[in-house]
Amino acid sequence: MIGTLLNVPTVLLDSILGILLKSRLPEKLTKTVFQALGLFTLALGFIMAIKAQNYLIIVFSLVLGAIIGELIDLELITDRFSEKIKNKIKIKDEKFSEGMLTAFLLFCMGSMTILGAFDEGMKGDTTLLITKSVMDGFAAMALASAFGLGVSFSVIPLLIYQGGLTIFAAYLGKFFSELMITEMTALGGILLVGLGINILEIKKIKIFNILPALLFVVFFTWLNAIFQWI
Repeated sequence: MIGTLLNVPTVLLDSILGILLKSRLPEKLTKTVFQALGLFTLALGFIMAIKAQNYLIIVFSLVLGAIIGELIDLELITDRFSEKIKNKIKIKDEKFSEGMLTAFLLFCMGSMTILGAFDEGMKGDTTLLITKSVMDGFAAMALASAFGLGVSFSVIPLLIYQGGLTIFAAYLGKFFSELMITEMTALGGILLVGLGINILEIKKIKIFNILPALLFVVFFTWLNAIFQWI
């Protein structure tokens, strides 16, 4: 978990720097940075999404994931979690929850998270996650200048998700095919497109309610491989 343990303080320190810069930047400039991040997120999402090999698997995963996520209402659960943190440390920041969840999705839905976690877990190679840490640092600075303190607290779900994925890969990574990782990455790209739409305030999409699709894409890819083998 060396890559993740390096990623966490990098995001934390750079987001604090972004918060300090926020107080010195005019609102007009902060808004433009905010829009630039939205456009970048859209572009990154499209680049990842077009790498999908089986579009039917992606569609079924998204539909079933959205149904399960909506029934559980993961968006509400995560909102309550971030609000609890906000109230516990007595922060008066309207964008705290939005900043925390947006930063988490941007840091964790990218291809480098999945591939990097599997590289470290299965091969002990931290190169991708260290590179990701540097990139996340710059992104955290920009995000924090727009969203505020919530970005700093995204390190909590980042540590759980990315660290958990690394540990999972160390023990069960051999059961994941290259195609599974490709499809997970493509689906993550679609989620990033939705996040970009949210950041640009085009329309509010409940991204967290679609997250279970990541589990379905693994299952359907495995099922498809079984049927092809038979």
